[in-house]
Amino acid sequence: MSTSPLQSTDALGNLRPLSHPTATAIGLPQEKKQHTIASPTIVRGKGLLSGVDAEAEFLPAPVGTGIIFERIDLGEPVAIPALITNAVSRPRRTTLRVGDATIDTVEHLLSALVGLGIDNVRVRLRGPEVPAGDGSALPFLEPLRAAGVVAQDAPRLIHRISEAIVIEEDGALIAALPSDEPGFRVTYELDYSSVSACIGRQNRHFDFARDDFAADIAPARTFSLRAEAEALWAAGMCRHLTPRDALVIGDEGPIENAFRFTDECVRHKVLDVIGDLALAGVALQGKIVAQRSGHELNRRMARRLFEQVATKARASVVGTGRVLDARAIARIMPHRYPMLLIDRVIEIEGSRRAVGIKNVTINEPFFPGHYPGTPIMPGVLIVESMAQLGGLLLSQTLEHTGKVAVLLSLDKVKLRKAVTPGDQLVIEVETLRASARSAAVQCRAWVQGKLAAEAQIRFMMVDAEFE
Repeated sequence: MSTSPLQSTDALGNLRPLSHPTATAIGLPQEKKQHTIASPTIVRGKGLLSGVDAEAEFLPAPVGTGIIFERIDLGEPVAIPALITNAVSRPRRTTLRVGDATIDTVEHLLSALVGLGIDNVRVRLRGPEVPAGDGSALPFLEPLRAAGVVAQDAPRLIHRISEAIVIEEDGALIAALPSDEPGFRVTYELDYSSVSACIGRQNRHFDFARDDFAADIAPARTFSLRAEAEALWAAGMCRHLTPRDALVIGDEGPIENAFRFTDECVRHKVLDVIGDLALAGVALQGKIVAQRSGHELNRRMARRLFEQVATKARASVVGTGRVLDARAIARIMPHRYPMLLIDRVIEIEGSRRAVGIKNVTINEPFFPGHYPGTPIMPGVLIVESMAQLGGLLLSQTLEHTGKVAVLLSLDKVKLRKAVTPGDQLVIEVETLRASARSAAVQCRAWVQGKLAAEAQIRFMMVDAEFE
């Protein structure tokens, strides 16, 4: 049974079918400003693997928001930032998860956002999987382009790849290489010569500074060999598709279909790499070289790049001017000595992210009684430090004015490194989800660039009068 055509909605709410398959020239905006969309737009369709009806509503977002998905079809909306820290391992696609909420097959949507140079957008999703359309990036790129892309009054976050990263596994490889040239380039070598003569060996180089994403990469569809498609069908996936709807390749070529490019398969692999590496959370400057790399290897590279970005960011903020000093923190937090464990806050991004400092000295009141011969900061106090910064971050929102964040539960707590006198804890917290009554944050603490502790912490927001 064939799928219904994917539709989009313009700013006036008028439905229109998406056109096939070419688009006018689009590249990354040349100015180094952050960008969002000018007006909302909606894409509807079925999920690629599940066949479940889905709706993705794209909304403009402020500077520094990043790409945020939000499952709004659940009992309580769940925000899922498009970051590698929220990615989970699933075969044949990239999936994001926060708590029990998941979103499948986000890579084509993310690739379209990168191709258009969109830094900040909220994607309100009804359904467990994004709409798929024809399996390319065009179903997202065309309505987003129609909505308009506008510059914002803040510089784009561009990470210049600072040192080579090479990941190899089972004959597959992906490498990130520094480059003095501006922009982001992807080179992919695809080798199907041993399993499909009509695909064979293909190479593609794409340069955002010179090439046209909309014309060269966005139309390339996801593909599968006949045997792979039959295995997916047997597993209960893709049953809403026929070979006319998806690119299924047999011994003689596409079944009941035709290639859009002679090298469409490798172009789609480039599309996947661009989408998966968007999970690093910033625009990239450098070169990516890949051979037979799939989603799993791409995600491992995104994680390494994310860590490289975080390391550089922490190094740049330590020792800089204060955003909140001890007196300012005391005006916000209900804690006092000896339980106020944040010395200063050096970075706050709205209610999304904060970085704080805890200087550990031999004069801490707990050292005389906690392993006095070998002083070690109690792990529960490291967690408390992270929780205090999380509560301070949550206090920045208007809906939490006059409320106090009371610790409700801890999850995925890991103490990875002993913290001793003389150490400086650099603590980073990011909001996972927040409502008027509750919130959850991801917390990490480093000492000299090494991860010392991490945890997911849930809070109940209580009126300050409770004390």
